[in-house]
Amino acid sequence: MTGPSFDPPAEVAEAATALFGERLPLAAEYARRLATDGVVRGLIGPRETERLWGRHLLNCAAVSELAPSEASVTDVGSGAGLPGLVLAVARPDLTVVLVEPLARRVDFLSEVVDDLGLDNVSVVRARAEDATDLSPTDVVTARAVAPLDRLAAWCLPLARVGGRLLALKGATAADEVAAHRDAIARLGGGDPVIRSCGVGLLPEPTTVVEVVRERDVTPAAKRPRGAGAVRSRGGSRSRSGSGPRPPRR
Repeated sequence: MTGPSFDPPAEVAEAATALFGERLPLAAEYARRLATDGVVRGLIGPRETERLWGRHLLNCAAVSELAPSEASVTDVGSGAGLPGLVLAVARPDLTVVLVEPLARRVDFLSEVVDDLGLDNVSVVRARAEDATDLSPTDVVTARAVAPLDRLAAWCLPLARVGGRLLALKGATAADEVAAHRDAIARLGGGDPVIRSCGVGLLPEPTTVVEVVRERDVTPAAKRPRGAGAVRSRGGSRSRSGSGPRPPRR
């Protein structure tokens, strides 16, 4: 008797192959971990298992088209690894830091990183606003973490000047951009641009708000020291702080 298959369903198999290429088996193993351990440990809801590929894995993997070759990436509020872990699987040229404050999620992420042999990923236990010792990266990603103004306040300081925030959003993207454009400018960000990723490949392209960090407005005392995070595979680093936490996913 064979167990359930965690390969992509037929309707998205072509897109999955295009986005993950030869690393598709790694993506399928990650899907298995999400559907089993991820559900048992409360990282995703049991109803999400039937739409892991279309709603989650491919939705996140499509964002890789906005990441430059060999870019450094910080994923804020990684939760179960969306989108940061997916990007690391799809794009082995990327160097990805997963930033997550909750210990049980950090444990899951570290285990998956080790089990999948992802030597381009490190895991840091921290809230985004407390992760001031991380080296600024080319790209900062976030999915379902916070409204755009708060997200920009947390994420833009983690990007290098000239780097960008890629915020995965849904139908509210245009409204959020209109509401928070001025706040983003005060935080040193350029004019937000709404991108659609996976056009012609996914049934529903991924909506991303892209914000370039145009200038540094961080007080000198709070600027990243450049020491960086622990870079060992699956390594985690405990931190403390009292700022707001990203919501549960």
